[in-house]
Amino acid sequence: MKILVTGASGFVGVPTCRHLLECGHRVVAAVRRTDAFLPLGVEARVVASLGPETDWRNALKGCDAVIHLAARAHVMKDKAADRLALFRHVNRDGAVRLAEQAADMGVGRFVFVSSIKVNGEATAMDRPFRADDAPAPVDPYGVSKAEAEAALTAFAARQGLSLAILRPPLVHGPGAKGNLAALLRMIRLGAPLPLGGVDNRRSLVGVENLVRGLSFLVAHDAQGCFLIRDGDDVSTPELIRLLADGLGVRPRLPAVPPGLLRLAASVIGKRAAAERLIGSLVVDDTPLRELGWVPHVTLANGLHTMAAAALDSHPSPS
Repeated sequence: MKILVTGASGFVGVPTCRHLLECGHRVVAAVRRTDAFLPLGVEARVVASLGPETDWRNALKGCDAVIHLAARAHVMKDKAADRLALFRHVNRDGAVRLAEQAADMGVGRFVFVSSIKVNGEATAMDRPFRADDAPAPVDPYGVSKAEAEAALTAFAARQGLSLAILRPPLVHGPGAKGNLAALLRMIRLGAPLPLGGVDNRRSLVGVENLVRGLSFLVAHDAQGCFLIRDGDDVSTPELIRLLADGLGVRPRLPAVPPGLLRLAASVIGKRAAAERLIGSLVVDDTPLRELGWVPHVTLANGLHTMAAAALDSHPSPS
C-alpha cells in the first residue's frame, strides 16, 4: 500500500513513516521544505502551507491511503487577533480540502489524527471519555478539531470515503515537547514538585503505541472514531516517579493539599495549567481493543525511554 503522511517530519510523523516502511508500505511524505528530516526510503513531496487553498494533487498521486497528522497545534504566546479562525483555517478547512482532493484522486482510505480535547479537558476518575460522547471542547484548538471531525464525517458519508478518526491523549516519547518536557527538566534539576498529595488518574499514549495504532487502522480499514491509551493510567505523582526512575534520580514530592495548589494557581493565572497536573483525564479505548489492537510498549517502559533519551541528548556535566 502507498500511504501519504502529512506532518511527516514531526514528533509523531517521523516514527509513523519509519513504522509504515517496516510494515512493507511505500510512504510519501508531504513536507514544507526539501531538507526536512525523513527516514531513509520515504519519498518527499513538497506541499505549500496547510489550508483550504492547498493543492495536494501531486502529493496524492498514486497513493492508496492518507494519514493526516499535520495541524496547527498550541502556539505559545499566540497574539493573533482571532485565534479560532486560524485554527479553523488549518485544522478544519485544510483537512477537508485534503479529503476532497484525496477522494477526487481515488484514494479510498483516510485516517485523521484528532485530539482528546474534542471530548474536553477533564474527567472524573470513574467516568472516562468515550468516543461517542458529545463533543465538549474548551479551547480554539479543540473546537477546530471537533469541527474538522464533523466536516470529515459528513464528507466521507457523502463520498463513500473510508474514514477513521483517532483521538490521542497526551503523547510521550523521545523528543516530546511542551508540559511533559518541562516536567522532565524540573525532575532532573531536583526542583521540589508539591504534588505528592495529588490523587488523580491520567491516560497517556506513547508515540510508539500511537504510530502502531495508526498503522493498525490503515491495515484493518477500520471506520469511525477511536480513543487510544497505553493501558495503564497513572496519578501525577506516579508519572513523576516513573520519569525520575528513567533519569536515575529521586524526585522531590512534598505533599501540598490540591485545594491549596488550585488556589495558588488561580492567584497567578495558571489554573488551567495546574488542572492538567491535579485533575483527572482518562479515556476508554475499548472499541479499538475490540478490533484486536493492543499496546506494543508499556507506559513505564515508554516513560523510561523518554527519560533516557533526554539524558543522551543533554548529558549531565561530569
